[in-house]
Amino acid sequence: MGKSCPRSYDGAMNIERSSQLPVSAPVVFDWFSRPGAIQRLLPPWLPLKVIEEAGSLKDGAAVLGLPGGLLWNAKHQPEGFAQNRSFVDQLEPVGLRGLPARAVRWRHEHYFEPAGPQSTTVRDCIESNMPGRQIESMLAYRHRQLADDFAAHHRAAQSGLEPQVIAVTGSSGLVGQALCAFLSTGGHRVIKLVRHAPNTAGERRWDPADPDESLLEGCDAVIHLAGASIFGRFSQAHRQAIASSRIEPTRSLALLAARSDVRTFISASAIGFYGASAGPDPLDEFDSPPAGTPDFLSGVVQRWEQAAEEGGGSMRRVQIRTGVVLSPKGGMLAVLRPIFSAGLGGPLGGGQQMLSWIGLDDLLDIYHRALWDSQLAGPVNAVAPQPVSNAEFTRSLARAVHRPAVIPVPGAAPKLVLGAEGSQLLAMADQRIVPRKLLDSGHQFRNERIELELAHSLGAS
Repeated sequence: MGKSCPRSYDGAMNIERSSQLPVSAPVVFDWFSRPGAIQRLLPPWLPLKVIEEAGSLKDGAAVLGLPGGLLWNAKHQPEGFAQNRSFVDQLEPVGLRGLPARAVRWRHEHYFEPAGPQSTTVRDCIESNMPGRQIESMLAYRHRQLADDFAAHHRAAQSGLEPQVIAVTGSSGLVGQALCAFLSTGGHRVIKLVRHAPNTAGERRWDPADPDESLLEGCDAVIHLAGASIFGRFSQAHRQAIASSRIEPTRSLALLAARSDVRTFISASAIGFYGASAGPDPLDEFDSPPAGTPDFLSGVVQRWEQAAEEGGGSMRRVQIRTGVVLSPKGGMLAVLRPIFSAGLGGPLGGGQQMLSWIGLDDLLDIYHRALWDSQLAGPVNAVAPQPVSNAEFTRSLARAVHRPAVIPVPGAAPKLVLGAEGSQLLAMADQRIVPRKLLDSGHQFRNERIELELAHSLGAS
């Protein structure tokens, strides 16, 4: 029998949740000990940011940032630590500029109880005065993440993937932060290629125009994510930033990787390859880009993918053609969530334009698969198997935030923010894209349906 959860005090309540993982307790404990664990388990709908991770589960402290400059320390308690069995963290509000923060109580006890030679019961006991429903949603999210991450790493190990040294560009972005955390908790060593002077041993300075010949020394794989955001009005400067941050840096990095011992080169790409008005028929990796003069983004993506193939050699190359990534931490969902939560959401234009989307965690699994699936090469559509119309997306998001969505948004409205070209290429894009290579390989998606993804990422399940 495991230790019982603590008793409540001074208005605080106790909430417990447990689930089983098909691995031994030491393996689970090691996962929690690695960099990135807190990032993998922190629900994306909470207004929290990991400022600093704990250096030790025994007596370290993680620092969490909230809006307005408020800081919270999640300090690990030595008396609650038992190697491979338990650890405890307790929240210590720091406040703003040294001022006392609101009296939030939080004590989180983590237990790892053997349930057989290769099975562990993971049990969370939380004592807090925060709303119980919020805590229950958070725990449900944590246990889904644990189960799905361990399942993904198990599939990779069964396919022969051993711990690798993986260089990653764009590590500070939405996808990059999540991917680095996913890989490091899975036992890989992540080298972040950064443009500033390195701050840690896990960083190397990368000059996109002229990368140093030793940049990729000792690396087994490269995941190239860097590129300027495409969101905005398509001025000449914006167009230049989009193209210049992708094409030549990708070419330089691919050439360097081809001259090194890198075995796998994985580069970000986009479903913009197929054009913003792709037509009513489903398109997959075996379809060509639009005939005639491509729109701006399609032209950039085509040149981007060509740059990723530079250098020849035996290195396997994969281009991840990403759809609309759904996360409340960034991108489209971060913009729409507060609007819909205020009851001001509605279908855009006629609502018939098709949205080819992907959940953030499913996108990580696709990059992960590109590391271990030796049959995967060339362009890979990173989209969920079930695209939805804008009207369907609107209804699902409204249900997820428990608000009506009855205010239609005129099709001309996005032009006010994005201009005519930005509206056409981004807000009004109509793309029905199919992940044919992933489906043919038997890939397992975490959330194939839009309502399941929104419930998971917004805490509505």
